[in-house]
Amino acid sequence: MSTYRVLYRKYRPKVFDDVVGQPQVTVTLKNELKSGRVNHAYLFTGTRGTGKTTCAKILSKAVNCLNPVNGDPCCECEICKGIENGEIFDVIEMDAASNRRLDDIRDVIEKVSYTPERGSYRVFIIDEVHMLTNEAFNALLKTLEEPPAHVIFILATTEVHKLPATIMSRCQRFDFHRIKPQAVAERIKYVCDLENAAVTDEAALLIAVISDGAMRDALSLLDRCIGISQNVDADVVRRAAGLAGKESLLDIVSSCVNKNTERALSTLNKLHSESKDMMRLCDEIINHFRSLMMIKSVRNPRELVVLSDSEYEVAFDQAQMLSLADIVYAMDVLAKAFERMGKGNDNRTELEIALVKLSSPELDSSTEALLSRISALEKTVKLLGSNPQPVYAEAKVENPVKAKAEISEEEIKPADIPAKEAKITPLSTPKPVEAVREEQKPDVKVSQPSKPAQPIKREPVDMEAIMRDAKPLKSWPEVVDNLKQYSRVIASSFEGTTAYASGDYLLIDAKTDIPFKLLQKSDQRENLRNAVQEITGKRYILGPYKRTEKKEEEKDPLEELIAELKDSNIEIVEN
Repeated sequence: MSTYRVLYRKYRPKVFDDVVGQPQVTVTLKNELKSGRVNHAYLFTGTRGTGKTTCAKILSKAVNCLNPVNGDPCCECEICKGIENGEIFDVIEMDAASNRRLDDIRDVIEKVSYTPERGSYRVFIIDEVHMLTNEAFNALLKTLEEPPAHVIFILATTEVHKLPATIMSRCQRFDFHRIKPQAVAERIKYVCDLENAAVTDEAALLIAVISDGAMRDALSLLDRCIGISQNVDADVVRRAAGLAGKESLLDIVSSCVNKNTERALSTLNKLHSESKDMMRLCDEIINHFRSLMMIKSVRNPRELVVLSDSEYEVAFDQAQMLSLADIVYAMDVLAKAFERMGKGNDNRTELEIALVKLSSPELDSSTEALLSRISALEKTVKLLGSNPQPVYAEAKVENPVKAKAEISEEEIKPADIPAKEAKITPLSTPKPVEAVREEQKPDVKVSQPSKPAQPIKREPVDMEAIMRDAKPLKSWPEVVDNLKQYSRVIASSFEGTTAYASGDYLLIDAKTDIPFKLLQKSDQRENLRNAVQEITGKRYILGPYKRTEKKEEEKDPLEELIAELKDSNIEIVEN
């Protein structure tokens, strides 16, 4: 039985043209090889899984290949096959994470003096080079600057900022970028074709998003997906990656948008019972709000938001229901919860607290600001408690009451008022009334209309009678369900509401004002009318349902006092 090779090793590129998403590196290296301008030291830097080690191996074969083709190795000669199979020791790979001491570098320096056995160059590939100690860097420095003509150094690192400047100045640097999701998705489809596996476009794009620009991570995730099923769809990818279903994720975000705390916590409890990772779920919600932020901020956000077409439509509707300040506030709350996770606190509890802050009508961003203001005032009161003297005692003003009033007005003044408007100008001597009237006289005489305009008479609407005759609309749940064909987000905002029909009027009873804000938009109002008409066959005038409550007439406190005195036989003299 042959040993199974994982996909990222099985389909590792053999030539520069097969490297995905790094043209700024591969094109330059090919041009240098074709022109014979080979450097003695290269520095490859970038995030994990972007092709640094792959390009280093291709370069090591290209400089030793017997029959190079336009800067690429032929992969057919004995040198290429020998390097690929590890039979030729002219290419030496070293992991600096486990060989970081001075003695390890001395061993490399000793091997530098040996001439190549079969190829033209001895190539030293040092991976994770930033892990070397300072003594090892100092020992490598001279050899790296002036190596023998038959030696090439290729240094690879994910943390280039940790390298000494003396090392970087002696190398030709190449920066590897994160691979774009579309490019990763195309490579996933290519590999699936060779593996006789089927993958949907949505699944390939989801793998690309989860891998975050790392091709090795994408192929590793694809390996797990194929282990589950040969037909890879989005659900298979989510199961393999341990992600929440897209329906559940959108449900949580919609609950936050529509201020439905019970639904948000119920969905979270369901995901927790399915052993979903709470930290990963929190990160998913943050990324979704990031998509809403891009939709709200950028003129053409489609290229910046990696979502399927159906998911993008839902996200677009959600973004229209939120302000940019609300979206940024939600991301800040979730980011703080993510930061506290894994530090001794229960991850589920931290995420629940964040969702309550975002979904509860009582705890919105304005409430947070008010609470912080109250906290600051409490601290001020404590400080004043140690000094019973008034605050204005040290200012030595003649009228402390006036000064206190001015301080209060300055304190509550909004911060975004321009300085010109906030400036107080001194009062000038008032002008005589005759002079003011003379200045206010218009220069142009306005001709008076011959006949005054007649007001349009409209029949008054008896809302009390409409409310009194209103009866519950039993088919309202079907209307809400039918509204999903127009917009699932809008439909979710009307869940939990009730409706009452009275003549030509349909009155909606909701706990929050979000449904009524949506009805202010003509297109959403028209969609709801259409959804109602398709179920009931009638076209209604929409409005809010207001419950009639009998309020007791408020009594004058003075009259109550007089009545009590009379009951106590106390003589009252009215002045």
